[in-house]
Amino acid sequence: MSSSAPQTSQVHLVDHPLVQHKLTLMRQKDASTNSFRRLLNELSMLMAYEVTRDMPMQDVQIETPLETMNAKVIDGKKLVLVSILRAGTGILDGMLTVVPGARVGHIGLYRDPKTLQAVEYYFKMPKEMQERDVVVVDPMLATGNSAVAAVDRIKALKPKSIKFVCLLTCPEGIATMHKAHPDVPIYTAAIDRQLNSHGYILPGLGDAGDRIFGTQ
Repeated sequence: MSSSAPQTSQVHLVDHPLVQHKLTLMRQKDASTNSFRRLLNELSMLMAYEVTRDMPMQDVQIETPLETMNAKVIDGKKLVLVSILRAGTGILDGMLTVVPGARVGHIGLYRDPKTLQAVEYYFKMPKEMQERDVVVVDPMLATGNSAVAAVDRIKALKPKSIKFVCLLTCPEGIATMHKAHPDVPIYTAAIDRQLNSHGYILPGLGDAGDRIFGTQ
Protein backbone atom coordinates (compact mmCIF):
# COMPACT_ATOMS: atom_id res chain seq x y z
CA MET A 1 0.00 0.00 0.00
CA SER A 2 1.21 3.51 -0.80
CA SER A 3 2.69 5.26 2.20
CA SER A 4 0.69 8.41 1.31
CA ALA A 5 -2.64 6.56 1.31
CA PRO A 6 -4.82 6.42 4.41
CA GLN A 7 -3.87 3.38 6.43
CA THR A 8 -7.10 1.41 6.78
CA SER A 9 -7.83 -2.28 6.94
CA GLN A 10 -10.79 -1.57 4.64
CA VAL A 11 -8.50 -1.07 1.61
CA HIS A 12 -7.40 -4.28 -0.08
CA LEU A 13 -4.61 -3.85 -2.64
CA VAL A 14 -4.77 -6.70 -5.15
CA ASP A 15 -1.08 -6.96 -5.98
CA HIS A 16 -1.03 -10.30 -7.79
CA PRO A 17 1.66 -10.19 -10.52
CA LEU A 18 -0.85 -10.91 -13.30
CA VAL A 19 -3.11 -8.09 -12.13
CA GLN A 20 -0.21 -5.64 -11.97
CA HIS A 21 1.13 -6.72 -15.37
CA LYS A 22 -2.21 -6.21 -17.12
CA LEU A 23 -2.77 -2.88 -15.39
CA THR A 24 0.60 -1.64 -16.65
CA LEU A 25 -0.34 -2.55 -20.22
CA MET A 26 -3.69 -0.75 -19.81
CA ARG A 27 -2.06 2.43 -18.53
CA GLN A 28 -0.04 2.94 -21.72
CA LYS A 29 -1.55 5.71 -23.83
CA ASP A 30 -1.00 3.84 -27.10
CA ALA A 31 -3.04 0.79 -26.00
CA SER A 32 -5.87 0.33 -28.52
CA THR A 33 -9.54 0.30 -27.54
CA ASN A 34 -9.69 -3.41 -28.32
CA SER A 35 -6.59 -4.13 -26.24
CA PHE A 36 -7.77 -1.98 -23.33
CA ARG A 37 -11.17 -3.69 -23.28
CA ARG A 38 -9.65 -7.19 -23.44
CA LEU A 39 -7.15 -6.45 -20.66
CA LEU A 40 -9.88 -4.97 -18.46
CA ASN A 41 -11.96 -8.11 -18.93
CA GLU A 42 -9.03 -10.34 -17.97
CA LEU A 43 -8.02 -8.17 -15.01
CA SER A 44 -11.62 -8.09 -13.74
CA MET A 45 -11.79 -11.89 -13.75
CA LEU A 46 -8.60 -12.02 -11.68
CA MET A 47 -9.93 -9.44 -9.19
CA ALA A 48 -13.19 -11.38 -8.90
CA TYR A 49 -11.27 -14.26 -7.31
CA GLU A 50 -9.99 -11.95 -4.56
CA VAL A 51 -13.31 -10.19 -3.97
CA THR A 52 -15.25 -13.47 -3.66
CA ARG A 53 -12.66 -15.14 -1.41
CA ASP A 54 -14.96 -14.99 1.64
CA MET A 55 -18.25 -15.78 -0.10
CA PRO A 56 -20.39 -18.11 2.02
CA MET A 57 -20.62 -21.73 0.89
CA GLN A 58 -23.06 -24.55 1.48
CA ASP A 59 -22.93 -28.32 1.21
CA VAL A 60 -24.83 -30.17 -1.51
CA GLN A 61 -24.98 -33.86 -2.26
CA ILE A 62 -23.61 -34.88 -5.66
CA GLU A 63 -22.76 -38.07 -7.54
CA THR A 64 -19.21 -38.51 -8.75
CA PRO A 65 -18.49 -41.30 -11.25
CA LEU A 66 -17.60 -43.46 -8.24
CA GLU A 67 -19.83 -42.52 -5.30
CA THR A 68 -22.08 -40.03 -3.55
CA MET A 69 -20.44 -37.19 -1.64
CA ASN A 70 -21.13 -33.86 0.04
CA ALA A 71 -19.40 -30.98 -1.76
CA LYS A 72 -19.31 -27.21 -1.35
CA VAL A 73 -20.91 -24.68 -3.69
CA ILE A 74 -21.53 -20.93 -3.62
CA ASP A 75 -24.96 -19.43 -4.11
CA GLY A 76 -24.20 -17.05 -6.96
CA LYS A 77 -27.80 -15.85 -7.04
CA LYS A 78 -27.27 -14.18 -3.66
CA LEU A 79 -24.50 -12.02 -5.17
CA VAL A 80 -25.38 -8.74 -6.89
CA LEU A 81 -22.83 -7.00 -9.10
CA VAL A 82 -23.74 -3.32 -9.35
CA SER A 83 -22.21 -1.45 -12.27
CA ILE A 84 -21.80 2.32 -12.07
CA LEU A 85 -22.56 3.37 -15.64
CA ARG A 86 -21.02 3.63 -17.99
CA ALA A 87 -17.47 2.56 -17.28
CA GLY A 88 -18.41 -0.05 -14.68
CA THR A 89 -19.65 -2.25 -17.52
CA GLY A 90 -16.05 -3.12 -18.37
CA ILE A 91 -15.45 -4.68 -14.95
CA LEU A 92 -18.93 -6.22 -14.79
CA ASP A 93 -18.40 -8.38 -17.89
CA GLY A 94 -15.23 -9.98 -16.54
CA MET A 95 -16.73 -10.70 -13.14
CA LEU A 96 -19.84 -12.28 -14.66
CA THR A 97 -17.54 -14.70 -16.47
CA VAL A 98 -16.37 -15.97 -13.08
CA VAL A 99 -19.76 -15.79 -11.29
CA PRO A 100 -22.33 -16.15 -14.09
CA GLY A 101 -25.19 -16.74 -11.65
CA ALA A 102 -24.86 -13.31 -10.06
CA ARG A 103 -27.68 -10.81 -10.34
CA VAL A 104 -26.86 -7.42 -11.85
CA GLY A 105 -27.84 -3.90 -10.82
CA HIS A 106 -27.11 -0.63 -12.62
CA ILE A 107 -26.76 2.90 -11.34
CA GLY A 108 -26.26 5.74 -13.79
CA LEU A 109 -24.16 8.60 -12.48
CA TYR A 110 -22.27 11.37 -14.22
CA ARG A 111 -19.87 13.83 -12.69
CA ASP A 112 -20.80 17.49 -13.00
CA PRO A 113 -17.66 19.01 -14.61
CA LYS A 114 -17.93 22.19 -12.54
CA THR A 115 -18.77 20.87 -9.09
CA LEU A 116 -17.33 17.33 -9.57
CA GLN A 117 -20.44 16.10 -7.71
CA ALA A 118 -22.32 12.98 -8.81
CA VAL A 119 -25.67 13.37 -10.57
CA GLU A 120 -27.90 10.29 -10.80
CA TYR A 121 -29.92 9.52 -13.95
CA TYR A 122 -30.69 5.78 -13.64
CA PHE A 123 -31.18 3.22 -10.84
CA LYS A 124 -32.32 -0.40 -11.26
CA MET A 125 -31.65 -3.19 -8.74
CA PRO A 126 -32.79 -6.81 -8.29
CA LYS A 127 -35.60 -7.55 -5.85
CA GLU A 128 -35.12 -8.72 -2.26
CA MET A 129 -31.81 -6.93 -1.77
CA GLN A 130 -31.95 -7.63 1.99
CA GLU A 131 -30.87 -11.21 1.25
CA ARG A 132 -27.99 -10.32 -1.05
CA ASP A 133 -24.29 -9.41 -0.93
CA VAL A 134 -23.41 -6.47 -3.20
CA VAL A 135 -20.20 -5.78 -5.11
CA VAL A 136 -20.15 -2.28 -6.64
CA VAL A 137 -17.82 -1.95 -9.65
CA ASP A 138 -16.32 1.15 -11.27
CA PRO A 139 -12.84 1.40 -12.83
CA MET A 140 -11.89 4.59 -10.96
CA LEU A 141 -12.33 5.77 -7.39
CA ALA A 142 -11.15 9.34 -7.99
CA THR A 143 -12.92 12.11 -6.06
CA GLY A 144 -15.05 9.41 -4.47
CA ASN A 145 -18.26 11.39 -4.97
CA SER A 146 -19.85 8.94 -7.43
CA ALA A 147 -18.91 5.94 -5.28
CA VAL A 148 -20.37 7.54 -2.15
CA ALA A 149 -23.59 8.46 -4.00
CA ALA A 150 -23.91 4.90 -5.34
CA VAL A 151 -23.37 3.30 -1.93
CA ASP A 152 -25.81 5.77 -0.33
CA ARG A 153 -28.55 4.57 -2.70
CA ILE A 154 -27.69 0.89 -2.30
CA LYS A 155 -27.54 1.06 1.50
CA ALA A 156 -31.12 2.32 1.52
CA LEU A 157 -32.11 -1.14 0.24
CA LYS A 158 -30.38 -2.75 3.26
CA PRO A 159 -28.31 -5.50 1.57
CA LYS A 160 -26.39 -8.02 3.70
CA SER A 161 -23.03 -6.53 2.72
CA ILE A 162 -21.37 -4.11 0.27
CA LYS A 163 -17.90 -4.13 -1.28
CA PHE A 164 -16.45 -1.63 -3.75
CA VAL A 165 -14.12 -2.74 -6.57
CA CYS A 166 -12.02 -0.43 -8.77
CA LEU A 167 -8.88 -0.62 -10.87
CA LEU A 168 -7.37 2.59 -9.57
CA THR A 169 -7.83 4.90 -6.65
CA CYS A 170 -5.89 7.62 -4.83
CA PRO A 171 -5.61 8.94 -1.26
CA GLU A 172 -8.34 11.55 -1.84
CA GLY A 173 -10.84 8.99 -3.13
CA ILE A 174 -10.13 6.57 -0.30
CA ALA A 175 -10.53 9.34 2.29
CA THR A 176 -13.88 10.46 0.83
CA MET A 177 -15.22 6.93 0.70
CA HIS A 178 -13.94 6.02 4.14
CA LYS A 179 -15.43 9.14 5.71
CA ALA A 180 -18.89 8.43 4.29
CA HIS A 181 -18.85 4.62 4.42
CA PRO A 182 -16.11 3.31 6.72
CA ASP A 183 -17.78 -0.12 6.74
CA VAL A 184 -17.42 -0.67 2.96
CA PRO A 185 -14.14 -2.38 1.97
CA ILE A 186 -12.37 -1.14 -1.15
CA TYR A 187 -10.64 -3.60 -3.49
CA THR A 188 -8.22 -1.96 -5.93
CA ALA A 189 -5.29 -2.87 -8.17
CA ALA A 190 -3.40 0.38 -7.47
CA ILE A 191 -3.35 3.41 -5.18
CA ASP A 192 -2.00 6.22 -7.35
CA ARG A 193 -0.37 9.47 -6.27
CA GLN A 194 -3.10 12.13 -6.36
CA LEU A 195 -5.92 13.88 -8.22
CA ASN A 196 -5.36 16.74 -10.65
CA SER A 197 -7.47 19.91 -10.71
CA HIS A 198 -10.01 18.25 -13.02
CA GLY A 199 -10.55 15.29 -10.70
CA TYR A 200 -8.49 12.79 -12.71
CA ILE A 201 -6.16 10.30 -11.04
CA LEU A 202 -2.39 10.81 -11.57
CA PRO A 203 -0.53 9.03 -13.08
CA GLY A 204 -3.74 7.08 -13.78
CA LEU A 205 -4.79 5.77 -17.18
CA GLY A 206 -7.00 8.56 -18.52
CA ASP A 207 -10.79 8.39 -18.79
CA ALA A 208 -11.69 4.71 -18.40
CA GLY A 209 -15.06 5.08 -20.11
CA ASP A 210 -13.56 6.75 -23.17
CA ARG A 211 -10.87 4.10 -23.41
CA ILE A 212 -13.32 1.20 -23.04
CA PHE A 213 -15.76 2.52 -25.65
CA GLY A 214 -13.37 4.38 -27.96
CA THR A 215 -15.01 7.76 -27.43
CA GLN A 216 -12.06 9.94 -26.53
